[in-house]
Amino acid sequence: MIPAAFDYHRPDSLQDALGLLQTHGEDARVMAGGHSLIPMMKLRMAEVPHLIDLQAITGLRGITIDGATLRLGAMVTQHEIIEHAGLSCAAPILREAALQIADPQVRYMGTIGGNVANGDPGNDMPGLMQCLGAEFTLVGPDGTRSVAARAFYEAAYMTARTDDEILTAISFPATTGGYAYEKQKRKIGDYATAAAAVLLTRKGGTCASASIAMTNLSDVPVWSEAAAQALVGTACDDTAIKAAMAAMDADIDPGEDNRGPVAFKRHVAGVILSRAISRAWSRT
Repeated sequence: MIPAAFDYHRPDSLQDALGLLQTHGEDARVMAGGHSLIPMMKLRMAEVPHLIDLQAITGLRGITIDGATLRLGAMVTQHEIIEHAGLSCAAPILREAALQIADPQVRYMGTIGGNVANGDPGNDMPGLMQCLGAEFTLVGPDGTRSVAARAFYEAAYMTARTDDEILTAISFPATTGGYAYEKQKRKIGDYATAAAAVLLTRKGGTCASASIAMTNLSDVPVWSEAAAQALVGTACDDTAIKAAMAAMDADIDPGEDNRGPVAFKRHVAGVILSRAISRAWSRT
């Protein structure tokens, strides 16, 4: 299928893009890489009379590492994340996750901003951003504001971003300790049946801190504080991992679809989380 007719806009400044959003209101949508929006337009699941392409806005690009704070412009691509040496050292879990997104062709165009902004529960980066404790910068007609990733997602395709705002950047602290991003999917290019992002730090022989987030197991990404707390103060042994799995299982709410029934998804989620915790612990 082909999309319904639309007007295409390619502004070269953020202010011009915001102006277009105000002018056209609900008839306008911004597009980053386009890998989520364009397929929906082709299937007539989304009708966008005015499409605003952000590709020409150079101010939305760039990766900055300022001490222990990392900042990614919304138009940074997954390929740029993979190739950036400083980012790979400061937050290696980001590269590990980006390498598991779709395929190289998609990663050359797909952006971090587009991945986190549209509220697709199957996207990999929203859960990872919650695990990292990231903050999203939103700019609109009333100015700039920051929203925590853990408070950004409200329901499937519904977020704290208003229609007249643009997500411009993502900031998060550099990571220390062990990390792992584990993902199970049916084939290359597919969304995850289940995925887990895990960050751990060790003090002596026990876990000093933990952060755990799950992907595609609810209408929103799931940051499971209870699962993380089940690991703190333990040696991340089998008993602790099983406790974390049980806590995570209580937080998720998967639905049945072509990736399997609910019981299967819960089983896969447990296996993936167990693997992620074990691998992250081995890296502490």
